[in-house]
Amino acid sequence: MRFIGVNPTVVTIAVTVLLCTVARADDAPDTANSVVVTAMRTPATSFALPMSIERIGRREIQTGQLQVNLSETLNSVAGVSAQNRQNYAQDLQVSVRGFGARSSFGVRGVRLFTDGIPATMPDGQGQISHFDLGSAERIEVMRGPFSALYGNSSGGVIAMFTEDAPLAARVDATAQSGSFGMRRYALKGMGQPGGVNLVVAAAHFTSEGFRDHSATQRNTFNAKARWQLDEQSRLTLIANAVDSPESLDPLGLTRTQLSADPRQSGTNALAYNTRKSVRQEQGAVRYERSLNAQEDLTAMVYSGHRRATQFQSILQTAELQSAAHPGGVIDLARSYWGMDMHLTDHRTVGGQLLQISGGISFDNLNESRQGFLNFSANQLGIKGTLRRDERNRVYDLGEYLQLQWDPHERLHAHVGARHTIVDERSSDHLLAMPASSSVRYHAFNPVAGLGYLATAALNVYGSYGKGFETPTLNDLAYRSTDGSKPGLNLALRPARSDNYELGIKAQAVSWRATLAGFYIRTSNELAVDVSSGGRTVFKNIAATRRRGAELELEASLPRGFDGKLAYTHIAAIAAGGYRLPAVPLHALYTSLSWHPHPESIALTVETTVRSKIYVDDLNSDAASGYWLVNLHCELGQRRDAWHFTEMLRIDNLADRRYVGSVIVNESRSRYFEPEPGRSVYLTLTASRR
Repeated sequence: MRFIGVNPTVVTIAVTVLLCTVARADDAPDTANSVVVTAMRTPATSFALPMSIERIGRREIQTGQLQVNLSETLNSVAGVSAQNRQNYAQDLQVSVRGFGARSSFGVRGVRLFTDGIPATMPDGQGQISHFDLGSAERIEVMRGPFSALYGNSSGGVIAMFTEDAPLAARVDATAQSGSFGMRRYALKGMGQPGGVNLVVAAAHFTSEGFRDHSATQRNTFNAKARWQLDEQSRLTLIANAVDSPESLDPLGLTRTQLSADPRQSGTNALAYNTRKSVRQEQGAVRYERSLNAQEDLTAMVYSGHRRATQFQSILQTAELQSAAHPGGVIDLARSYWGMDMHLTDHRTVGGQLLQISGGISFDNLNESRQGFLNFSANQLGIKGTLRRDERNRVYDLGEYLQLQWDPHERLHAHVGARHTIVDERSSDHLLAMPASSSVRYHAFNPVAGLGYLATAALNVYGSYGKGFETPTLNDLAYRSTDGSKPGLNLALRPARSDNYELGIKAQAVSWRATLAGFYIRTSNELAVDVSSGGRTVFKNIAATRRRGAELELEASLPRGFDGKLAYTHIAAIAAGGYRLPAVPLHALYTSLSWHPHPESIALTVETTVRSKIYVDDLNSDAASGYWLVNLHCELGQRRDAWHFTEMLRIDNLADRRYVGSVIVNESRSRYFEPEPGRSVYLTLTASRR
């Protein structure tokens, strides 16, 4: 293997040095047994589970980070690619083992949750702009076969959990400033007034943007309140919101534009004032009760609303070619609600653990989708005549069962299954005789894993599962590029996958390591058939194969040092032998932190290496690979009840010029989304207990 210009011998030596250093780190605190709940829906240690699952703790999420984008920490997890596209009108580009890489906006192919509330809609399309990292306790990332137990589009699961309030009341105030006019102000309060465990956080973020026409502003709010009703039960209320009144869309660049000036906006971005506004509010109630010594019940209901308006750069001439053209302005209003309830029985049978968890989930989405011309008379970039008026509804219904059985003190078996129904319906309110169409998908996805504890410090496992991904409403939206065929593209079939994984987990007092190999065969994967004039028609393609390996090392080293390494190799081959676009063959992340006095000083150096990524299904062009070095330093002072922190962060220390993400299969070859050079940020935080 060869990373872009990086000798593999250097990489091998670096890994060897880290392993040797780890082996000597016998006096550091225990970091090996991370507790996660996503895998079995009840707390479990990640080491004992026969699957790839990673927990990112609060320190990694918040210390030295800007707390703006999930990409700040997700790239430290093997198998995950999370790219800040420098375009807040389109969200991050997130994929897990290649699932979701083709998404041109939002997140698809991966299930997203925040405090148990799905951020992925029942059709498989997800958003993460409302994730509040400033109040996050942890992020759990599950890859591989067992992700299928969460239903449609489970190429992986990313779940964020809000922290609990400490016993003593605390207030944190944060002010940030940095390159490209970045400003962020945040306020967080935590405490237990009247016995209520309460966390409330709000933040205001603005940026002028690295590229022309990429300014944004975003306001977020997150609150969690928990009551211990009695010894057996507790109630949790969750509410969060995001308001992004305007995020300018710089669009992608062609190869020629990228070479000339990577900071410029794409063709027609200024002419049509491409932009997006989003507003979302949601809430949930979760009830947990211990029914008896063996049985626990958890039930949650949630509801929310999302409104988004997006101005695209579709040419005026293209919109006027046909009265059936949907226009260059998308206006969406989405109301959604759902529930999840599961019962867990855990007991000892014959001296060995037997745990069974079964439940049912339902998610419903009602969508009003309107389309308008993006011009009026000769004025471009404003909302014009109504051209599209649809009412869409999607729901999914899932029943799932999981079983954990330890037949022997060294063996642990996990099996499960999920049955899922996804129903998508659309009706057009503009046609003289309204055209409506619908489609329903079914899937039964079994999963199984077996682990063997060779020693108390070594776990060997294997797992298998079947996956399922339906077309989203956007995939189904068009049957032709000229609008001559109304209704949903009912010819599309869901993608189905066979997912195999073998792995080894090792741990000691001060370190842990995981090596996993996987093979995934997907049939009927979704790809672009034809795209023109703002319409994209999708099709199913022949089998796609993903072969890969993931290596993770994490250690507490002597003299206040911590080290982490995450390496991913994934060869994703689609029909015709082409590589899956936007998926790097190699990706490496390393970090080395020094914190001799955690409350007074901390210094971290991060490196990221990625090989090239292709821009389309035919591999006609590619964004070159790159390497980066980031540095952040924190200083802290305590004065009575106050704790002050100053953080300096420098990203892309070597001032490299590179493309971090691509818009896959962009119809006008505007594939490239360049990233900034050296960037500097300063954060000041004052905390009072």
